[in-house]
Amino acid sequence: MRLLIVGTLNGQLGAASKIAMDRGAQVTHAPDADMALAILRNRGADLLMIEISLDIPSIIPKLRAEHFSIPVVACGIGTDPQTAAAAIRGGAKEYIPLPPDAELIAAVLEAVTEDSQSFIYRDAVMKEVAALAERIAPSEASVLITGESGTGKEVMARFVHQKSHRTNKPFVAVNCAAIPENLLESELFGHEKGAFTGAVARRIGKFEEADGGTLLLDEISEMDVRLQAKLLRAIQERQIDRVGGSKPVNVDIRIIATSNRNLQDAVKDGDFREDLFFRLNVFNLRVPPLRERPEDIAALAAHFAEKYTEVNQVEKRPISADAMNVLKAHAWPGNVRELENAMHRSVLLANGPDISTSAIMLPDASGNLTMPSSLSESTAGSSTVSSTDATDPHSSEDAAVKMVGKTVAEVERELIIDTLKHCLGNRTHAANILGISIRTLRNKLNQYNADGVPVPQPGDTGQRAPL
Repeated sequence: MRLLIVGTLNGQLGAASKIAMDRGAQVTHAPDADMALAILRNRGADLLMIEISLDIPSIIPKLRAEHFSIPVVACGIGTDPQTAAAAIRGGAKEYIPLPPDAELIAAVLEAVTEDSQSFIYRDAVMKEVAALAERIAPSEASVLITGESGTGKEVMARFVHQKSHRTNKPFVAVNCAAIPENLLESELFGHEKGAFTGAVARRIGKFEEADGGTLLLDEISEMDVRLQAKLLRAIQERQIDRVGGSKPVNVDIRIIATSNRNLQDAVKDGDFREDLFFRLNVFNLRVPPLRERPEDIAALAAHFAEKYTEVNQVEKRPISADAMNVLKAHAWPGNVRELENAMHRSVLLANGPDISTSAIMLPDASGNLTMPSSLSESTAGSSTVSSTDATDPHSSEDAAVKMVGKTVAEVERELIIDTLKHCLGNRTHAANILGISIRTLRNKLNQYNADGVPVPQPGDTGQRAPL
């Protein structure tokens, strides 16, 4: 974890830094936003902790303008709630009051890294994959990790890095599918000042950020063929050329690549270079889909339930046996990512002593949240949520009062509105939690507005507003 602290923190800088370093973070300081940008261009960082007096809402657009996708945490002494809320609305992920609390800073650092570093598995199929990954990790060979979307390929890549000899060096990931084609070259190899419009200063690329460590090329199949040639040379020669640069830069990195497509088919179709494929595919790790590892469903469901119980500060509840059977029976086309979203919803919906079947809602083919088919069929075609769970010994009277007599559409609407309030009106964040597309969410909110239902707007918790 590379932490960049921006500001003086009114004398609390040393204390905050020490706590972070004690938790394993590599800490760098910058007195202001301009110096922070300079450090990011030359070293990179995984998390920014910015003093709230530096006007965070004006800093975040500068980060976006230079395509820095880095979580921002605000911090300050004696800050009023309105200022903290403004920072969060402006793009900060969290607010930390000062003087710093060791457990709070630790929790924030863990929250930033948890999703990408938690490698949880119990199924025998996954144990075999993990054993192979651990055997090949100490080598310097490139690794190609394949599997469906959402199976945890990046988690596997981090596991390989952690078990390698480079574990104390940087692990840098770049999503080749998420960066526009015309910017990916600069993102990977860096650029010199004036190399193109918008290149306001020299900036190192991901290859240089990862020097000494591991570079993950996520969804490499989406990389343009023309850029693949430059990537192949960089891997072979261990040298890169910055865009607009006049001399090569030596780098020492290990390459791990992931793909949810069949690269051999892409080679046959002319979409992927064969020589690059062989260079990357020294070792292949196939991460099986969740439906092929049912015991992992149970372990991951329990993990996510506990995680979102803490995040939402709600009562901790175990998953009932019936609910677990439903989870194991589902096909999980979205794999671990879909399961995580489902458990987040179930934590928010659950009532009574446990997470029962009535709290499980999954998106159908159209993106609408519905009960799984095994539960829907038990309602004998009724459009209302069944009262079966109200008589279940695992369900409470409160759950029955809340759910019985309401249509699935009404339950869905309450869940969407409550989730949006939780996210301070942030549509993108809410859509991610709900496991639906931003387009589907906007369509539903438009309908709610038309029906006269108050819809939270960004930065608010319940006011009706146009979308």
